[in-house]
Amino acid sequence: MADNAPPRKPSGGGLLSKLHKFAYLVTFLYACIILLLATPFFQRHAIYQHAVRVPWSAQFDLPEKYGLAPGKTLNFKLTTPDNVTLGAWFVLSEPVFQSLRAASPTSLGQPSAQVVQEALHTNPTILYFHGNAATRAAPMRVRHYSSFTSRLRANVLVIDYRGFADSEGVPSDTGLTEDAKTAWRWLLSQGAKPEDVMLVGHSLGTGVTTRLATWLAQEGVKPRGVALLAPFTNLASAVQTYDIGGFPLLQPLQSFAIGRRLLANLMHHEFDTLAVVQDINVPLLIAHSQNDMDIPHSHSRTLLDVLLDPHLPSSPISLPATPDQILGSADYTTYIEAQKLRREKRSELVRKLEVPTFGVIEEFDGTAGKVVYVETFWGAHNDVGLQEGVQDIITNTFRLGIHL
Repeated sequence: MADNAPPRKPSGGGLLSKLHKFAYLVTFLYACIILLLATPFFQRHAIYQHAVRVPWSAQFDLPEKYGLAPGKTLNFKLTTPDNVTLGAWFVLSEPVFQSLRAASPTSLGQPSAQVVQEALHTNPTILYFHGNAATRAAPMRVRHYSSFTSRLRANVLVIDYRGFADSEGVPSDTGLTEDAKTAWRWLLSQGAKPEDVMLVGHSLGTGVTTRLATWLAQEGVKPRGVALLAPFTNLASAVQTYDIGGFPLLQPLQSFAIGRRLLANLMHHEFDTLAVVQDINVPLLIAHSQNDMDIPHSHSRTLLDVLLDPHLPSSPISLPATPDQILGSADYTTYIEAQKLRREKRSELVRKLEVPTFGVIEEFDGTAGKVVYVETFWGAHNDVGLQEGVQDIITNTFRLGIHL
């Protein structure tokens, strides 16, 4: 009896078809993600992550709940020139706080305006700009305030940018810059001197710090110094090198010239530290850990190279801009000799110290003061500023342990 059933397709064809469908689905989803990230709303949330308000429902008027000593922190509001209200904490330096504590027979309330003004006159102050996501009450940030006020013996002013925590508004690069200027002006209105205020930024906050520092340089104002903890060269590069769970989300687009141009054109927010870092007119410290999985320490290395470049012999020949350009033998020899001279000059300028249990410290005398680069083995992304070795270098570089 004849079998009229249709012949079966080979099982391999069915598997191949499923793989093709899966590939199409993944490609479609990836394209959707890229399109979403290109829209201002989703890109803003991806960059700033301001909707992640850790701790949730934080009580900012109760800093003691998050580990700070009773009577050490003033919770208050700032108002920007464009009428945005920002939440802020002013944390007293440990010497000032312990002096108040010893003189008070009862428990301390929040510091008064007079106490804040006296603290600004007696100890240096760190104006601290945090990274994206979370709030000023996040545990990792509170550890920074505690450490800075005790080990560095400095007051700390920290703000939550617009759109973060209990601050009003919507975050943007220009908006965060205005927030930083507002914090600076408030310190001066309370009697702080520019030379007694140090600017410290972490991650996203390094872009904010650099913008404030270059604005101050344009105004002819010199703060005590600038410290960039886990900085990026520019926001576009940081986004391009960022990965999620070990997967470089935007790496596929960077494999093609059109993809790289697309990424550059899609960015609506710009913090370009690389373009302006040479304009900072005060001593500068850059610290980054080798085990930073969020922003590779190569970003900081690039910033250091840019700061060094004006002090090195210029090269008459540059490498080809594109692979199809070829250097002649004479040009190649000239290029090699120029690079040799630059390396020799760099070794003369840069004082380098390798600490086997800590990392590498490099410093040189820049046009605006000392430039210090610290590359640690440990600290990852969030805790590089908590490394006591880093804090000791900050203290020595900016004389933070010196009583005013």
